[in-house]
Amino acid sequence: MGIQLAKGQRIDLTKTNPGLTKAIIGLGWDTNLYSGGFDFDLDASAFLADANGKVQNDEEFIFYNNLKSPTGAVEHTGDNRTGEGEGDDEQIIIDFSLIPAHVEKIGITVTIHDAEQRKQNFGQVSNAFVRVVNPDTNDEILRFDLGEDFSIETAVVVCELYKHAGEWKFNAIGSGFSGGLAALCRNYGLDV
Repeated sequence: MGIQLAKGQRIDLTKTNPGLTKAIIGLGWDTNLYSGGFDFDLDASAFLADANGKVQNDEEFIFYNNLKSPTGAVEHTGDNRTGEGEGDDEQIIIDFSLIPAHVEKIGITVTIHDAEQRKQNFGQVSNAFVRVVNPDTNDEILRFDLGEDFSIETAVVVCELYKHAGEWKFNAIGSGFSGGLAALCRNYGLDV
């Protein structure tokens, strides 16, 4: 069992785990009982941002329609359309050795697909978590449970990995947005 983080906590990744060159970012969630007639489809994304928190080109926005960054540094393992079952619902694999020099921050987000049309929001989602796993040992390094403090939000910045003094750190954010994926794209400087 890794370190359990609370919202707002920051922790070293590469400095306190020497030799860690890759990490699996596992994201999971459950949906509450809901009778709106539509299934929930939650989607994880990664935004590879510069020091100003902005993504320099569309290819560095990793999601279900763009599964791999140009250098191969960040790879989404694929869309899980139901969130059924135990464990991670979606995973993003990061290879720190392949991250371009201009990328200082990787925002990890989750959105609800077609949330507005389906009248869905994160108030109807429970047990949401993110965890970081060392793929070489399969050990969980850390875990951040998001809690139940969302209501009308349709997108969440779950966490950010950021570079500080040449080392990668983890920031447990858990910040909700209304406006879904489009709002997140604007937040990270992408045109929608």
